[in-house]
Amino acid sequence: MRIYTRTGDGGETGLVGGGRVRKDDPRMDAVGSLDELNASVGITLQQPLSEVVRERLLRVQRRLFELGAELATPADSVYVQPGIPVSAVSELEAEMDALDADLPELRNFILPGGTRGSAHLHWCRTVCRRAERAVVTLSRETEVRTETVSFINRLSDWFFVAARHENHQAGVADVPWIREETTE
Repeated sequence: MRIYTRTGDGGETGLVGGGRVRKDDPRMDAVGSLDELNASVGITLQQPLSEVVRERLLRVQRRLFELGAELATPADSVYVQPGIPVSAVSELEAEMDALDADLPELRNFILPGGTRGSAHLHWCRTVCRRAERAVVTLSRETEVRTETVSFINRLSDWFFVAARHENHQAGVADVPWIREETTE
């Protein structure tokens, strides 16, 4: 089987179920942003990480693939995508609560950094926020399940807590944001 089909050479791409849209359509922007997030998670998995975070990231990758398939499927398609379960949001919340339980109280903004794993998790957080914006934009044009938007929103929070957890596990302090003094 060849990977290239040449069907996208005119600036369109296929949807699940056979429809076609422009490659810059908000639906494809959202799908592409989720794909980019999934790739950033894959790179993050190559970093030194705690086992609990590594295990969760593997589940996150599967969820992101499911979300991409859901968003690539128009509502009128005969191919119904089940989407992620409602419980996926509460699972993230429970995991954040467990990871956060041992962390020092957050008293100021922090900068991405610390360990390599933490820095990569912060990167995932920013890519996740961009994906969330793309999904919200799509939701203005077509129906997007509430669970989808909630999951992506909560996932970016999870990346933040996981980044702090990785620093804490390694005995590395979070990098505090300190306002630069101006000389003017």
